[in-house]
Amino acid sequence: MALTNRTLFTGDNLYVLRGMNSDSVDLIYLDPPFNSNATYSAPIGSEAAGAAFKDTWTLDDVDAEWHGQIADEHPGLYKVIDAAGASHSKGMEAYLIMMAIRLIEMQRVLRPAGSIYLHCDPTASHYLKALMDAVFGRECYRNEITWKRTSSHNSAKRWGPVHDTLLFYAADGYTWNREVQPLDRDYVDKFYRFSDDNGRYRLGDLTGSGTRSGDSGMPWRGVDPSLKSRHWAIPADRALPDWFGRPDGYADMTSRQRLDVLDSQGLVYWPPRGSVPSFKRYLLESSGAPITDFIADITPLGSAAKERCGYPTQKPLALLERIIKASSNEGDTVLDPFCGCATTLVAAEKLSRNWCGADLSDLAVKLVKQRIRRELGGLLFEVNHRTDIPKRTDQGKLPPPRSHAHRLYGEQEGVCSGCQTHFPFRVMQVDHRIPQAKGGGDDYDNLQMLCSGCNLRKGTGTMVELLAKLRRDGILT
Repeated sequence: MALTNRTLFTGDNLYVLRGMNSDSVDLIYLDPPFNSNATYSAPIGSEAAGAAFKDTWTLDDVDAEWHGQIADEHPGLYKVIDAAGASHSKGMEAYLIMMAIRLIEMQRVLRPAGSIYLHCDPTASHYLKALMDAVFGRECYRNEITWKRTSSHNSAKRWGPVHDTLLFYAADGYTWNREVQPLDRDYVDKFYRFSDDNGRYRLGDLTGSGTRSGDSGMPWRGVDPSLKSRHWAIPADRALPDWFGRPDGYADMTSRQRLDVLDSQGLVYWPPRGSVPSFKRYLLESSGAPITDFIADITPLGSAAKERCGYPTQKPLALLERIIKASSNEGDTVLDPFCGCATTLVAAEKLSRNWCGADLSDLAVKLVKQRIRRELGGLLFEVNHRTDIPKRTDQGKLPPPRSHAHRLYGEQEGVCSGCQTHFPFRVMQVDHRIPQAKGGGDDYDNLQMLCSGCNLRKGTGTMVELLAKLRRDGILT
């Protein structure tokens, strides 16, 4: 499926992901269940009333086909899951199977220079990082980001758990936009101690360490930087205020010529005592500390927060806006496969990104419309709501499955993939390993040969289900 902007699917995101074209998404954010062993529900009367999910996992909750596919096609990934089951629990194993089969598809739909953020908590973050390493490659790991999601509270005989974790992965060439977080008020009061008609400012260096033999090492206005083993260093453009008048040829001027320009526009501070001038770094709207892997300035949603819609695991809009600003550009496509109350989709719309989401509950459609009306003052477009299973369009026109019959028969040496019995060609039928009803396509890797009896038994089920039937009926041991 070629992505259409503002599309929201209701249904299992695995089948949606399987139907999406490869390399079609620039940024993925997912906030899946955490395996928290809890049941969540939205309060009656809230916008999200009716939203509920059980975050407890057993092997009965996962499709055995997922387990089989991972073991067959991704042995390294399977070892991670198997180890988690042995060291933690079968519940963790089931949870990781559910996550792994979807991460495989997310890796396929993510563009080569795209980024992905997986939101989790310490319950499974260490296991999920191992999954991400196996699927996306450990060389693509960029950060483990800590978000302080709640204030400090007492916890019996342990450090109070107050944070969530975001795992950030991206391949070389990924988008990174410099973002800043607001400066702490105490910091501003301490360092931005000076002011003039242009506002508050602090003092910055106009020199750098080490001497130079060129223009940057020559005296300017009677000040020789070489006497202090330094040289003139012109501030970067981003440090200049918006009202700075850049003369023609500024970038090509010598260091001392640019110092003249800065001084003429009041950007040089001359101390009453001493001879070394400083640069006036004004407190601008864009001023701030570079974002770090510890997020404490974005507070969790309180019970009376304007944006709260009652969804049990709702995240702040500001958190998603920071991620989207940092890791995508206007016009890029953002995907949230567990979109819940649609925070990611609303943030993407506000920031002029294209977006696509999926959720099991059709409440997500209502919530994205309500929230965009509230955040943007209206809904000037239609949300493309789909409940079908999409079909990939990036593989060209595939030949009919039956056209591969002879090749498949030869590769399997005439042996049925189900009952493991040899049959003549006329008895064998082409079958989809992953059923079309579950997002499977006509690509060659998804085809196999079954005898007519096994094909009838399998129907629209999975191979694991077929093998279970054959063992139950005594055909396989």
